[in-house]
Amino acid sequence: MRKRKDSRILNFLFGMQNPVKIIPGLALTVAIAIIGIQLTKWIKVLLNLKQSPVSAIMMAIVLGIIIKNTIGVSQSFQHGLGFGLKKLLRLGIILMGIRLSIFNVLQIGALSVGIVVACISTGIFLTLFVTRKLGLPERLGTLIGVGTGICGASAIVATGPAIEAEEDEVAYAIGTITIFGIMAMFLYPYLSHLVLSLSHVEAGIFMGTSIHETAQVAGAGIMYDQLWLGQSQGVTPTGADVAIVTKLVRNAFMALAIPFMAYTYIKRNKVSSRKKVSIISLFPVFILGFIAMAVLRSMGDYFVVSRNLLWNAEAWNSLCSIVKQWAGYFLAVAMAGIGLGTDIKKLKKLGAKPFWVGLCAAVSVGIVSFLLIKIASPFLAVIK
Repeated sequence: MRKRKDSRILNFLFGMQNPVKIIPGLALTVAIAIIGIQLTKWIKVLLNLKQSPVSAIMMAIVLGIIIKNTIGVSQSFQHGLGFGLKKLLRLGIILMGIRLSIFNVLQIGALSVGIVVACISTGIFLTLFVTRKLGLPERLGTLIGVGTGICGASAIVATGPAIEAEEDEVAYAIGTITIFGIMAMFLYPYLSHLVLSLSHVEAGIFMGTSIHETAQVAGAGIMYDQLWLGQSQGVTPTGADVAIVTKLVRNAFMALAIPFMAYTYIKRNKVSSRKKVSIISLFPVFILGFIAMAVLRSMGDYFVVSRNLLWNAEAWNSLCSIVKQWAGYFLAVAMAGIGLGTDIKKLKKLGAKPFWVGLCAAVSVGIVSFLLIKIASPFLAVIK
């Protein structure tokens, strides 16, 4: 009984029963993240700029992609990469909750939820429309739609069994949304500031509603902050804060949208699915961790800083700073893992039609997000 309990704890913490296996891959991603940070500093000094034109997060991802597609990454590193992309990424996002009060979280969530719903609907239904026009299987369109509209690969993997999708359809859908998710992660921080002239709050909502994966949104948000808010002190919430909260709102819709899409597909095609979709299992639990950290920050600020109770205010602020710093470290390591997991050769094999479906979905969601943000701009101005 004790052995079984220990096994469950190890699986919860590390995703496996032998944590030693994560060391090679974890060490590689940590090294890449550190090198990325140093290279960014060197570029800043070399060009004699106040702020580097390339963020440390982008540098880590690019280095990972270069290594993956030149030297290659052996199988012995995969456990560590998986640990970074699953466990460290979620831990980093949870810890980022300390940057905001619960009132900020609720305010951003309430003001962005309408835009989120519109973007999810656009991503799903336009994708299905384009899929039919190109004569592709409806299952593939459903998978690309939920991947674009909701939560990238996680939504695709959750939806696949419910509609009894083939393995190659799941792989094609993941590959398609990976292409456009990575492109958006690199481009949208620049697009939102230099081309669309969005405020940091508007940019955060734009990235949170139109970039596919949670990891990609976190990466884009941190790039934005490092590029455009690097010299600004005391900006709360930052672009990354807004982007992540918006994306978490979007993730929460997995529990509603995926069962709905599965039911719609099964009813339209008059098929029966042997796989039942559990709404509870689809809810991203780490959202609750993020909210808990925001609640903790609010309580600490009220009782310790404002009321001078329970603890020393300086020590509390120092602790919050340390937690923020470690959240950034964990996310940087996870971003390096994204680069090391991007195989360009595999993405080239997708074919033209799924590419066009993914492109139409990504562009349409971005346009809808931008238009709704500009319409809602007077209301979003209250987030400061």
